[in-house]
Amino acid sequence: MAKKSGGRLVSSAGLVNYYDSEDRRAVHISPVAVVVATAAVGVAVFILNAFF
Repeated sequence: MAKKSGGRLVSSAGLVNYYDSEDRRAVHISPVAVVVATAAVGVAVFILNAFF
């Protein structure tokens, strides 16, 4: 009998391998920066919508 290789969920579809790899050359953005940028864009849209 052949052994199962891996044991990962079939539904993950390779995303586990993608997110587990860390590339030092890649651009890294902290989650806090994403939340702050999103909030800033939201406030800007709200203010522009109020004035125009």
